[in-house]
Amino acid sequence: MIEEIKKLAKGLQPDLIQIRRHLHQHPELSFAEHNTSKYIQSQLDELGVEYSVMAKTGVVAMIHGKAPGKCVALRGDIDALPITETNDVDYASKNIGVMHACGHDVHTTCLLGALMIINSIREQFNGSVKFIFQLGEETLPGGASLMIKKGVLKNPEPKAIFGQHVFPELLVGKVGFRSGPYMASADEVYLIVKGKGGHAALPERLVDPVLITAQLLTGLQQIVSRRSNPKTPSVLSFGKVAANGATNVIPDKVEIAGTFRTFDEEWRFKAHKLIADFAQKTAEAAGGQCEVDIRVGYPFVDNDDQCTRVAKNAAIDFLGADNVVDLDMRMTAEDFAFYTQEVPGAFYRLGTRRSEDDEIRGLHTSTFDVDERCLEIGAGLMAHIALESLKYE
Repeated sequence: MIEEIKKLAKGLQPDLIQIRRHLHQHPELSFAEHNTSKYIQSQLDELGVEYSVMAKTGVVAMIHGKAPGKCVALRGDIDALPITETNDVDYASKNIGVMHACGHDVHTTCLLGALMIINSIREQFNGSVKFIFQLGEETLPGGASLMIKKGVLKNPEPKAIFGQHVFPELLVGKVGFRSGPYMASADEVYLIVKGKGGHAALPERLVDPVLITAQLLTGLQQIVSRRSNPKTPSVLSFGKVAANGATNVIPDKVEIAGTFRTFDEEWRFKAHKLIADFAQKTAEAAGGQCEVDIRVGYPFVDNDDQCTRVAKNAAIDFLGADNVVDLDMRMTAEDFAFYTQEVPGAFYRLGTRRSEDDEIRGLHTSTFDVDERCLEIGAGLMAHIALESLKYE
């Protein structure tokens, strides 16, 4: 069957390029993927595949084999980012200020391609495959959490779920896997340090929130360096510090925003409390106050050992052992993690770099792009992984 899948994927490549370029030209932000959802539905209508709309813009399709059996799921996200594209290509985004800079156009295309392949050979396997076109991966609370609440993992319940993500550091034709903890949890940390502003030449009359903020930014790092287990990766970073004063004006407040990431759920929520306590007590010791708002985001991605093994072996069969690599843990986050808390799953990477000489077009940048040969590979591999997974209990 593997050769038939490869042949079908190769034959679909012109269509996959057209689909991907359409999606790339018409990106939509998280939870506003209305036209994207309609486009996916139109593709499914043409194929005569049953589907339902979930959480307003998510789409869930089902393909049943020749006989009843277990169900496995494949997932692709469909939303884009608030970035203005600078690529000089004829398929550049037409929605100025919005761009598929994280490859979700590729993810959607590969998932549609896998669906087309599996639909073509549905008389050759037992069981069923659920295809999850997921909204809102880029924005809290994460489309995965919403679709799970709406029942995407029920009727039928998949025994395994697989997700694929572009990886611009990896050459096209290669894929990467990692069993166990792979991507970190991610929570948003917002602090408002309040003091008493005034003339910068009269500090004795003020409570300087800028100075308090400086103490917070350095002191909070002790939570990672001295309170966490050094065997558990953790990151606390602040990317926004806004003190709207002047050379001779101390402001009344400073706003801070950052992220906390780790791989241990118990430590994650303990750290939230430590961050809040330290920030509030440090501000109070200096005569000020600190408002703390920690918004719980995505848990860490925990790749199931058996799912990863099945997917990796399928990739070796499909691409050859030389084209399958082992991945390191990443501190970036993914709401695919919500699925792995409910059912066994594996999240892997698809190489998209044109050549060793080609610059790495990083994710979440205005120049991100892919070698479109990854579409045929990604679609075929997803289909093969799903059908191989159906063989295992």
